[in-house]
Amino acid sequence: MLSKNQQKLVRALAQKKYRKQHGLYLVQGEKNVLELLAARVEVQQIFATPQFISAHQLELKYSKVTECDEQALSKVSTLVSNNAAIAIVPIPAQQSIDKSGLILALDGVSDPGNLGTIIRVADWYGLKQIVVSEDCADHLNPKVISATMGSFARISVVRTDLAHFLSQYKGAVYGAYLDGQSVHEATFNQSGVLLMGSESHGIRSYLSEYINQPVTIPAFGGAESLNVAMATGIILDNMRRSV
Repeated sequence: MLSKNQQKLVRALAQKKYRKQHGLYLVQGEKNVLELLAARVEVQQIFATPQFISAHQLELKYSKVTECDEQALSKVSTLVSNNAAIAIVPIPAQQSIDKSGLILALDGVSDPGNLGTIIRVADWYGLKQIVVSEDCADHLNPKVISATMGSFARISVVRTDLAHFLSQYKGAVYGAYLDGQSVHEATFNQSGVLLMGSESHGIRSYLSEYINQPVTIPAFGGAESLNVAMATGIILDNMRRSV
């Protein structure tokens, strides 16, 4: 069963300041915990129901597992319902930016659901890394992890000063704007940076000077804008099809 100290820790890790303090984050739910184990990510502790443990003995072979009932897990989980498992995972050291291929960069995307969905989209299109501005949503937020549907285990997130990174980058920098070149007509390189801004502010003006290829998704109806995660998927699809 979960001890009082373990309950306190799990609840605390829902908040960014305690994730930073302890150097740990949460992965919750059957699918995400299984994706974590499949990716062979280091895990400190798993709390799981007897049913989950029985069904996944092979995957759990080398993990420290504490058996808990569904009620105990749901009590400490940030999910609406969590009847399977919770993992406590050490925060990995931040990687350096891989500049060898396509780089997806996010400017001020503050909504956890959007960030999680973008991570999932990036995984679908074969990216291994995302670069985000310092003020983007915390990619280890439980809401982000949940929204990735397991893709968090395959995508590394590098948090950096985007202005400094882009000022040093030599190559194509694509930026999503309302008045750029249509993605249906643009020619995309196999390597480059795709910069996406937040829904509320778009790409901030001080980053615009680094964009040498503004692009847009042509509209055929009356909608004012697209969700940033949806727009990211559409542009990535066009980029992948052109190479």
